[in-house]
Amino acid sequence: MTDVVFHSNALGRDVTYRAYLPASPAPSQKLPVVYLLHGGGEGYRNWSNQSDMAQFAAKGFIFVMPDGDESYWMNEVGAPREKYEDFVTKDLIADVEGRFPARTDRGGRAILGISMGGFAEVDYALVHPDLFAFAGALSPSVDVPFRPFNIRRIGQWLKFRRIFGHVGSKVRAARNPFELVQSASPSATPYLYITAGNQEPLLSPIRRFVSRLKQRGFAYEFHTKPGGHDWGEWNSQLPGCFASLDEHLTKASP
Repeated sequence: MTDVVFHSNALGRDVTYRAYLPASPAPSQKLPVVYLLHGGGEGYRNWSNQSDMAQFAAKGFIFVMPDGDESYWMNEVGAPREKYEDFVTKDLIADVEGRFPARTDRGGRAILGISMGGFAEVDYALVHPDLFAFAGALSPSVDVPFRPFNIRRIGQWLKFRRIFGHVGSKVRAARNPFELVQSASPSATPYLYITAGNQEPLLSPIRRFVSRLKQRGFAYEFHTKPGGHDWGEWNSQLPGCFASLDEHLTKASP
């Protein structure tokens, strides 16, 4: 495991991400890369601190864990210098593929996200289908662009307006997964693996989103298990998620 510092043109500053490689990859071997996006209130250390990356890295993956602050991994409408989507989809991928023995084809890339990261993972899969062969969303907050105003959560509402733009605006609608799923191509979109706990507060909008995927013929899996919005539930879902990821990256290999 190593922490890498590099300059992101999208953010205009140095950033840090954590990379986890197999203990002894074969010489000249190119490995598939899994990008892991953290949730709100977390950082680039959480995936490695809260889950057992070692058992999955041993299967021959490179894991990349960037830091997204509280950005929902988007290019923020109200903060033009905070281009986290460009950071991930352009700067980060380029740095990883130039620095490590990483595959550079779509079939060798996957992306996973939790909560806030799960929202971004769904958006990236629908908006950037050429980048990844597999996209896994654990408890994705797919309702964020249309979450109603709540005076007790005025800070959150203002943050969402800064990130996504004003309620009802075209730019905000363009980041709404429920809008994107209507226009995205099912045949071009990465395989989607979505999970939620049975006590997940976001279970209802997640189920509605999954029903849209089914209606439009997207390739996906949806799994629920006992649990809520926490690492206990997410860790229980990871073995199944990585089994599916391994299958679909292998199928997509050149």
